[in-house]
Amino acid sequence: MIVVPLAAESLGVRSVATYVECGETRVLIDPGAMLAPNRFNLAPVDEEWEALRRANDRITAYAARASVVFVSHYHEDHFRHDPGLYAGRRLWAKDPKRHITGRQALRAATFWAALAGRCDPDPAEGRRLETVDAVLQASPPLSHGPDGTGLGYVVALTVEDRREGTRFVHASDVQGPLSPVAAAYLARLRPTLLYLSGPPAYLEAKIGTDLVERGIEHLLRIIEQTGCRVILDHHALRDAAYPERFRRLWETGRVVTAAGFLGQSDAPLEARRRELWTGRRKPPAPVRPSRARGAAPPPEAAPATIDSRPRLGRIREG
Repeated sequence: MIVVPLAAESLGVRSVATYVECGETRVLIDPGAMLAPNRFNLAPVDEEWEALRRANDRITAYAARASVVFVSHYHEDHFRHDPGLYAGRRLWAKDPKRHITGRQALRAATFWAALAGRCDPDPAEGRRLETVDAVLQASPPLSHGPDGTGLGYVVALTVEDRREGTRFVHASDVQGPLSPVAAAYLARLRPTLLYLSGPPAYLEAKIGTDLVERGIEHLLRIIEQTGCRVILDHHALRDAAYPERFRRLWETGRVVTAAGFLGQSDAPLEARRRELWTGRRKPPAPVRPSRARGAAPPPEAAPATIDSRPRLGRIREG
């Protein structure tokens, strides 16, 4: 089995995009990437825009190889709106009508309508596919963080290599996991390699230390019960102090970032944004979220000005 993280916070952007290959079974998971439009009241630096360009190029290149595309949920750092990315491929995507509310429901409805005539998606929850090389199994809805969260639900994907018996689980934004239900589910899968978002320690002042510690304890228990290796990234790396905050996890010797899994040094650019702006010209106003997803600005557009309330909402979502 070949597992390739394509984009992640440790690679400079908001994403958990991943490519998995088992013989002729080739899967692209969560093919989205974006930048936080406003972090520390600052817009992205040039290095972040370059990281986003590289991330989107990698996602596009690996999409051309994939036969299956999987979308865990409808936060904009987890899927791409372009129907052409999915054309001619089997698409499993979070059910657009069940266990979904708010902006995610609106995005899902728009996305599925845009796919008409280009791709025939299937609701992912509980779906199973067996090929000569692999078994793909999607989870039931799992909480995007703690049980009862307003951020909704995600779907995890298990890819089992039938030739080797290895099992890769992509658990997306379970955030730790923070939910004991999600933790129990992931432990039962007995993954060989588990990829998931860590607890959002950058929001610890708002959500409380106990919740972050719960996510750490849940993951330690999963490692103890299964002996799995773990790729921990995404929300966990938005706190510049993540090396110390998650020291108990790194010290197991079983946990690495996406960059570390690839043998690269971490580059959590968003967490370092304030540092990266130091000594440069005055930062511009925070950008529109459409540009943060990698869209080009309109010709000769004036610098964007934004209402902070909807932008902050988007940041909390992803």
